[in-house]
Amino acid sequence: MSSALTFDAIRLPEACQVLRQEVRAFLAEQAAMGTFDPTGASKGPDDYDNARAFAKRVAAKGWIGMTWPKKYGGRERSFLERYVVTEECRIANAPVSVFFTADRQSGPTIIKYGSEKIKQDVLPRIVRGELHFCIGMSEPGSGSDLFAAKTKATKTDGGYLINGTKIWTSNAHKADYMIGLFRTSPATKENRRHGLTSFLVDMKKTPGISCNPIGQMSGLREFNEVVFQDAFVPDDHVLGEIDGAWKQATTELAYERSGPERFLETYYVLTELVRALGPNPDARSAEGVGRLVAQLHTLRRMSVSVAGMLEAGKEPVVESSIVKDLGTVWEQELPAKVRTLAAFIEPVPGNQPPLAKRLAFATKVAPKLTIQGGTTEVLRGIIARGLGLR
Repeated sequence: MSSALTFDAIRLPEACQVLRQEVRAFLAEQAAMGTFDPTGASKGPDDYDNARAFAKRVAAKGWIGMTWPKKYGGRERSFLERYVVTEECRIANAPVSVFFTADRQSGPTIIKYGSEKIKQDVLPRIVRGELHFCIGMSEPGSGSDLFAAKTKATKTDGGYLINGTKIWTSNAHKADYMIGLFRTSPATKENRRHGLTSFLVDMKKTPGISCNPIGQMSGLREFNEVVFQDAFVPDDHVLGEIDGAWKQATTELAYERSGPERFLETYYVLTELVRALGPNPDARSAEGVGRLVAQLHTLRRMSVSVAGMLEAGKEPVVESSIVKDLGTVWEQELPAKVRTLAAFIEPVPGNQPPLAKRLAFATKVAPKLTIQGGTTEVLRGIIARGLGLR
């Protein structure tokens, strides 16, 4: 028996529209200051100082941890308002890497599963834009299949010793903390989900951790191999139940998979195509752009619907996986589709070089997008199980 899925139509309230204008004005000011390049091209080795400074400016506006409890520095605003901030940042190609993971999923995980001591220590610093988080889930040989995780956390006096390797960990070489999923007991034949535990790992102060950045053909090096060799994590850095972290890991990934960042990573090539086509495109180009915009509109409505589910306290694991699957396919195919439509643009001085530059960068970036938030194959397995098909 399959389960019914519904993406209810959500209309963003007036408060979101007011916020959108405020965010746009802020981002335009930051781009004009040279804080980031809205064209989509990288400025080189992470441009990390600018990204750190940008995080603190966003924090000063109250836009990090904005849905969190006030006692931890949050603003107790809605998931729909947070959606607007995320959407505008991605459209503007703003450098959100320093705070995005912490704001989107690490903070909510700590709020739900962390000790009060950890909450009081870590959450206010995230809200101030001071902490950078990474996520340790995927492993060599198992990819996004979290059931197959082999990196071990072995009990010792006062905590656990971590041994093993994580892979494709975004920005681990820069992060202050990792929320990692490690094996504390063997899986059972009856329950492959058993034996996984979530830990908060201090990436700066813990001996026995080495990060090896992985180069990409785009020139970026944000992915990492992270090797643990007797890395000690204290007992009070356990998040949630020992051996029972699978549920919280899937909840955490629901935050990661459903937002507009899951289909806007190469969006800038579409806006540049529209600019290059001008106000009077030919019929073929107009039809092609219309199809792409219609698909984007559908993805956005689904994503906003998931934000509404989160606002209602639901855990839309399957729905978020659908958004991520469809969104990744769309944003990966977008550069090639834009390139096809661009071939029919009448050459006019100045209308093609910017588009060519953005297309070249987006084409190199696109292959990595399937890794972020879970591979397509794993996502479709989650969707099939959710629909009762396997």
